[in-house]
Amino acid sequence: MSEQTEMRIKMKTLVLAEKPSVGRDIGRVLHCTPQGNGFLEGKDYIVTWGLGHLVTLKDPEGYDKKYKEWKMEELPIMPKKLETEVIRQTAKQFQTVKKLVQRQDVKEIVIATDAGREGELVARWILKEARNQKPCRRLWVSSVTDKAIRDGFAHLKNSKEYDPLYRAAVSRAEADWLVGINATRALTCKYNAQLSCGRVQTPTLAMIQARENEIRRFVPESYYMITAKADGITFTWKEGKTGSLRTYQKERAQEIKKECEKHSLIIRKTEKKEKKVYPPLLYDLTELQRDANKRFGLSAKETLNIMQCLYENHKVLTYPRTDSRYLTSDVVGTLSERLDACAVGPYRKMALTVKAQHPETKKWSFVDNKKVTDHHAIIPTEQFVDLQTMTNEERKVYDLVVRRFLAVLLPAFEYDQTVFTGGLAGESFTAKGKIVKSQGWKEAYENLETDEEWEEADDLAAAPKEQTLPSVKKGDSMPVAKVTVTTGKTTPPAYFTEATLLSAMENPVRYMESKDAKAAKTLGETGGLGTVATRADIIDKLFNSFLMEKKGNEIHVTGKGKQLLELVPSELKKPELTAAWEMKLSGIAKGNLQEKAFIEEISDYTEELIREIKAGTQTFRHDNLTNKKCPQCGKRLLAVNGKNSKMLVCQDRECGYRETLSRTSNARCPKCHKKMELYGKGEDQTFICKCGYKEKLSAFKNRREKEGAGVSKRDVQSYLKKQQKEAAEPLNNAFAAAFAKLDIK
Repeated sequence: MSEQTEMRIKMKTLVLAEKPSVGRDIGRVLHCTPQGNGFLEGKDYIVTWGLGHLVTLKDPEGYDKKYKEWKMEELPIMPKKLETEVIRQTAKQFQTVKKLVQRQDVKEIVIATDAGREGELVARWILKEARNQKPCRRLWVSSVTDKAIRDGFAHLKNSKEYDPLYRAAVSRAEADWLVGINATRALTCKYNAQLSCGRVQTPTLAMIQARENEIRRFVPESYYMITAKADGITFTWKEGKTGSLRTYQKERAQEIKKECEKHSLIIRKTEKKEKKVYPPLLYDLTELQRDANKRFGLSAKETLNIMQCLYENHKVLTYPRTDSRYLTSDVVGTLSERLDACAVGPYRKMALTVKAQHPETKKWSFVDNKKVTDHHAIIPTEQFVDLQTMTNEERKVYDLVVRRFLAVLLPAFEYDQTVFTGGLAGESFTAKGKIVKSQGWKEAYENLETDEEWEEADDLAAAPKEQTLPSVKKGDSMPVAKVTVTTGKTTPPAYFTEATLLSAMENPVRYMESKDAKAAKTLGETGGLGTVATRADIIDKLFNSFLMEKKGNEIHVTGKGKQLLELVPSELKKPELTAAWEMKLSGIAKGNLQEKAFIEEISDYTEELIREIKAGTQTFRHDNLTNKKCPQCGKRLLAVNGKNSKMLVCQDRECGYRETLSRTSNARCPKCHKKMELYGKGEDQTFICKCGYKEKLSAFKNRREKEGAGVSKRDVQSYLKKQQKEAAEPLNNAFAAAFAKLDIK
């Protein structure tokens, strides 16, 4: 374009965001308004967005039609160059972006996707597929406040600075494609069963299996604890050398008891210490998912979906997919506005109290720019909050975030701890007491239990309780009124719940077979298995492919999952694989390693995997066959437990027939208040509770409408739509749609 033409046409900058919500935030700051579907436009800027990824790597059949059929002899599939394609479901938005990129009045592109590896991939693939030839700059911000956006646009970077990050992202995607596609097809073809694997989901399943093995091997051991009552104070025996409160020798416990009954207790030492407990850090997504599961039984996926609504629809919480528990310094100036916004309902008094202390003028330990990469911790926005518009689940998650936000702005919890150490029959006994001086941050929880108290309740169930202690001094002699020996048994580690599984995925080091310190460090630095954004999907994938199931709140590996772990190559089960990959990807991002060398290594690894699978001599056996036959092909159906349902599925994956028997609903039994199962179809659907209570769906609707509290007509309809949607979703892995009706030879 000539300079004269440029002068005639008002040239503009196209801004590409990752999601509509972020695009609208940027558009507001840049004074852009809706001008068409999928973009905003103003005097100087046009703002558009992806819907996450608009472009992905081609499926195998995109390289050759022969790959439509899954055949062992065609594996491994190794295209000379992996290519991208537009995702069909979001093609309309891609075409919008492409037209904007090619507009004559667009002089440059600003990449404004998430500041991180995947964000870079989202933008670069879109621009590549749109055949962009125009110069690009990069907006790199850790938060999307108006101030951060304005500052970011004032300091735009040359996009070439992020080329190594993009190459690392492409390498990650291509490596996952090569291993995932080939290993899944090989296992499926070899054993004629829907078996999927990957570098994240397989080690995750292996961790659950390892925990089950640990529980199975556990042998309970009896232990004994000794207490002595003197002058109304309960003293607890403590082993002199180890400090343990337990002995595993019954005879010794009885001997100590016998001797102690003959003597008085002498106070050897009194200690009074001022203790401070500082508030926990702000929430990242994983920590929030853990707490929501512990407190409310919400799954990781449910919490993420609720967060998305609170972020995108209600606009009352910040970006959910964050792995940071810190804020950037630019956010501090907005704290008062955020306190104003959430000063409603039960939070009003506390929020106004905190605001009166001018939090924006203080130095906070949770403010650290270096500890924020893509996004800062989850906190309330400056948007006014209307609690009445939220669902019950949204209120619960919002409550967690707001109380944590208020807590970090309050002072430490302070108390005086008194410890008496006494001597009795040559043994050491202690008594502890606590006097609270200031509730501090615990006031934000209004007598609700905090996370730390839960942990203490779990881990220190047998520990001596705090008590109010009288005034005593060193040398005081106390007659012993009673000596008691209590017994207990050691317990095995608990089965994983979604909360504890998230923790294990975040820190899988204890499940590593090797003691490679470097690999362990890398796993810690890279956030473990998966990312905050993908862990919920990984867990759901494992449920939906029936590799694991829920029994109550506990997660168990299914028979299918156990067999998969026996059939899959051992390397793919180890967290070390992810650590090794992440070390190399980090090297690519820093410019220290060529992506070509990494992909060649992955290709060699993939070929080795396929050879190992092909050489396998084991067989796959369905251990959940029923006597009921498939109405379509006549083969026996499999009884499977989905995440929230029980169903019958045809054993022949080519058939694909499935039948839902029941689903766990959110409807509560009016007698025992537990969640009821929903059985049947159409108008014959019936709620059945474990306590024996039964109620037709039609009667349930009428009853709830009459009650007028809890569940509205809209809520019931919404619930039923959700059930129908879930019923229509694929039950197996992400590749299910590709091979559901394929002919495997």
